[in-house]
Amino acid sequence: MPRLASLLTCLLGLLLLAATPAHAQEPPPWGTGESQGEDLSIYLATFGPGDDVASWWGHGSLVVEDRRLQHSRLYNYGMFSFDERMLARYAMGRLEFWVDDASPQGTFRLYRALNRDVRLQELNLTPAQKVEMGRLLAENVRPENRNYLYQHYDDNCVTRLRDGIDKVLGGQFRQAMSVPGQMTLREHTRRYTDVGPAMSLLLDFLMNDEIDRPVTRWQEAFLPDELERQVAELQVVGEDGQKRPLVAKSLNVYEAQGRPKTPATPPNYGPVLALLGVALGGGALALAIWGGRTGGRAPRILLGLQNAVVGLVFGVPGLALLVMWLGTEHTVTWRNENLFLANPLTLLALPLGVQVMFGSTKAREWLLRLWVVLAGLGVLGLLLKALPMFDQDNWRLIVLLLPLSLGMAGALWIARRAWAPSTAGRTPEPLAPSLKTS
Repeated sequence: MPRLASLLTCLLGLLLLAATPAHAQEPPPWGTGESQGEDLSIYLATFGPGDDVASWWGHGSLVVEDRRLQHSRLYNYGMFSFDERMLARYAMGRLEFWVDDASPQGTFRLYRALNRDVRLQELNLTPAQKVEMGRLLAENVRPENRNYLYQHYDDNCVTRLRDGIDKVLGGQFRQAMSVPGQMTLREHTRRYTDVGPAMSLLLDFLMNDEIDRPVTRWQEAFLPDELERQVAELQVVGEDGQKRPLVAKSLNVYEAQGRPKTPATPPNYGPVLALLGVALGGGALALAIWGGRTGGRAPRILLGLQNAVVGLVFGVPGLALLVMWLGTEHTVTWRNENLFLANPLTLLALPLGVQVMFGSTKAREWLLRLWVVLAGLGVLGLLLKALPMFDQDNWRLIVLLLPLSLGMAGALWIARRAWAPSTAGRTPEPLAPSLKTS
């Protein structure tokens, strides 16, 4: 309930910010030429992670303040519509975001209410650069300019801030950060999703090798914390030819209470997944052996149930992955090697497993064929890792799903040879007629 309340508060707050005052349609003084560069302050605002999945990454905005005219606005590139078409657009990879402006203090109060960090960095820009930044933001927020097609890693609410800062710096930011990054985009993703292991594993499953390639620090600045760190490190050349720090001063407006820090490195849950895969595959083998020895109903029901659960848990993501490849613009899911491990065929284990629970020998035979195919695909995917083009970082999924598939195939093979034919659903044979007596 606290998480739901937090999410509802956040959604309400964003809607309120989107509808902030009617005067938001009027150009700000830095958009009309009234502001002087000496009177302007430009701040990078960084907001820490929140409770729901969309906010695990944190957020960022730019703030423009005219001290002389006592006018300030916060520019937020993270606005999107909560209408009935939103989920469909997101599923197709066509979700539009836009930039909107709002009251800085109102925004800070909202994030404080959500127990999320609020930090400010005043950018050490020249008066001319401040005027240019204000003008760019005022132009971006105009209705004809404000929309853009959201891409999580390449074009999001933080990369837009990065690009704007780089533009007023004449390209110095990008040049300085065109050096090798600290880790891949997948590793960054796993760091930030560590707070939700199940969702972290799902995202790890759905994404292909696009996010496993070496990246630059510039590309790593899709993350608010990373942009904040890079801005703090950057030395820029001024009009006098001398280097100066880009950040004039930093201010910690609010520090979240009791919220875990994002780990510096991705979690190492590969061994845990390997043990789970072996346990699931070995458990299926144990059920098959038990059933062969006792001939009872319990092993049959439990093995059928395991198949049904596995079919649901891994078959639905496998189906989604194929659909996202063939029918959407989520390029980060295309040609995914995890389809060797779980795919729409896996989903067939759900109905077949249910039938096995009720004693269907035919369903058991079909399950054997299914798991032989799935195990064979898994082994093929593993062997193909020897080729350079099969370089996806999916070892965690391999050690989980391949032992499971092999164990399931072995269990159904043992069941075929050792289990007595089921009598469920058969008509009992008539008893021998009694001897007649005179």
